Amino acid sequence: MRIESLETFRQRVGNRPRLLVKITTDDGVVGWSEVYNHGPDLAYPPLLEYLFEQIKGMDATRPTYVNQFLHQSSRFPQGALGLAAIAAIDHALWDIAAKAVGVPVYQLLGGAVRDRVRVYAGLYTAPDLAELTDTTAVLHERFGFTAFKLSPYRGGLHGRRFGLVVRDLGEYFDQVRAALPDEWEFAFDAHACLWEPWHAVELGAALAPNQPLFLEEPLRPEHIPAWSRVRSEIPVPLATGESLYTPNEFLALLTADGADIIQPDICVVGGLTQIRKIAAIAEAHYVPVSPHNPLGPLATAANLHFAAATTNFGVLEYKVDEVSWCPDPYLPVDGHLELRPDRPGWGIEIDETALKTDDWTTWNRRVPTLPDGSTAWM
Repeated sequence: MRIESLETFRQRVGNRPRLLVKITTDDGVVGWSEVYNHGPDLAYPPLLEYLFEQIKGMDATRPTYVNQFLHQSSRFPQGALGLAAIAAIDHALWDIAAKAVGVPVYQLLGGAVRDRVRVYAGLYTAPDLAELTDTTAVLHERFGFTAFKLSPYRGGLHGRRFGLVVRDLGEYFDQVRAALPDEWEFAFDAHACLWEPWHAVELGAALAPNQPLFLEEPLRPEHIPAWSRVRSEIPVPLATGESLYTPNEFLALLTADGADIIQPDICVVGGLTQIRKIAAIAEAHYVPVSPHNPLGPLATAANLHFAAATTNFGVLEYKVDEVSWCPDPYLPVDGHLELRPDRPGWGIEIDETALKTDDWTTWNRRVPTLPDGSTAWM
């Protein structure tokens, strides 16, 4: 069963561009994946074609071998785009390998260690209480969500005294806890917008009285000692990892006691093959893995199979977006994704008829400007 072709399809998930990848073997077995939109997104099709030429004719049922080969085919360590492209190839090959023997991917990983996978709803904003109440009620009624992720920034972050940001967050979370069910959990994603460690500690202190699920990525990831300092001072669970790429980086973070929860993105770190190594490192440090996953149905499927077979999995991020090209995505039931033991590979179908329409959209990050005219992180 040899790798014969690789095709890419320009689509979207919500308002974000998304490239889908289809690998076909010489005997017609097909594997699917999606690529994380790091940007520049249009760099991915030629990059994937370049990598495909190196692996064409290889055994498609050996994803770990191919993954290692692609890592070693570059003289220098792979960066964001290279690892995202490798992840897309990795996932398509895991899909093929499982289909070849007629089992779900998680069976190839040693079998399921749980019957279903808990998810939380990514909201990513800090809506007024009335809007938040309505939104969470709909999500709870439709999907059974009991955990949600919000933004910690009310009324903007840049251009006003940071003490006001902290005060507004504390008051907001007080209102949320008073108005919504006690058993529901709320996480807060700071999107690495802060630069000074003490700012992260202050945000955590504002959240602490109401026991958040976690505070996510308040700082940029580059300086590990800053994470060690923040975790030693912050009074809430500290989560990070979506901007880290390799097992070595996660080892450095965990050795420095820099996080309570790690959040690698399976489509960023080089795929299922690599995230399993990261999870093993985290387990040795008594740290759960709660993957970053604001993506579409194929990325969610890959995460589900990883979570099903990983003992130190915590909870999975889930973004509710409908797409035309996947008629049977994994949808939450009672706040969990159910396994599909009778369906091989990722367990979902792709409608190739829908892929004939180029549904691409452009998207760029908006870099904020401070009152003095300089730029800030976003």
